[in-house]
Amino acid sequence: MTDGMINGCKTDGFLCATFLKMLPDAAWASLAATAITIALILVIGFIVRNVVHRLIGRVVSRAATGSALTGRFRKNSGATDGIDALLNERRKQRAETMGSVLKHIASIVILGTAVLTVLDRLTIPIAPLLTSVGILGVAIGFGAQELVKDFIAGMFMLLEDQYGVGDVIDAGAAVGTVEAVTLRVTRLRDADGRVWYVRNGTITRIGNESQGWSRAYLDVPVAYDSDIVMVRLLLEQVAEELWADPAFRESLIVEQPSVFGVEQLSDSSLVFRVSAKTLPARQAEVARELRLRVKAALDGAGIAITA
Repeated sequence: MTDGMINGCKTDGFLCATFLKMLPDAAWASLAATAITIALILVIGFIVRNVVHRLIGRVVSRAATGSALTGRFRKNSGATDGIDALLNERRKQRAETMGSVLKHIASIVILGTAVLTVLDRLTIPIAPLLTSVGILGVAIGFGAQELVKDFIAGMFMLLEDQYGVGDVIDAGAAVGTVEAVTLRVTRLRDADGRVWYVRNGTITRIGNESQGWSRAYLDVPVAYDSDIVMVRLLLEQVAEELWADPAFRESLIVEQPSVFGVEQLSDSSLVFRVSAKTLPARQAEVARELRLRVKAALDGAGIAITA
């Protein structure tokens, strides 16, 4: 291998041949020039890797701090701050995860190329090595199909922003709040406190209750002999008061609550429905407040809520 390195160094058209001319003794000079060339290849490889990582970091930083609001939500200035914070956090998490993946890929490609170049400089045959690695890769691919499936599904999930940390999702196998998202698994915590680890490749459909906005519904059953006009006016008054309350308009509600009127006719009651569009995953808080205010308004008017 030493003779091959010396001969290869003599015929090198750039680095190694240049160092060879600078050193007096041919045998020693060839080995020294080869060693210097290998060291330079490795140094350049690490420098390029660090530069690429720095560029990826800048791109990720810009993507994470970009504007996340849509025109629809800008119209509702009271809820802008809350939606802005949530969407920016989602963008930041997605950008950081994708940045980590890109950095790993860049490291593998750049350092792998540098190692192959060094092996070639050492006159180690690369073709059989690449063939062996290819065969090994195929074997590992067959044995790790599920793992590859999980990673591919995780990549598309991140690129499409299907869900993020803090979202309440129905993943089929489990329903809960997302606590962590990786390329391989998604970690959920359900209402009972159990932690579920769901492989991304096994998720065939996602129901996201927290993306963009949520909706709070409240069905109000009243007796058939109730004054329908009065009930509707009372519910509309409650909706207007809730929308006018700064504690809710600025941090919980996206649009003014709507009264749909009689939504259903049951055996014993007329059912009115009140709907409110809220910030993601905040519908339960708004629904509880609506129940309290509707109950107080109907009690004040002497209208009973039926079963």
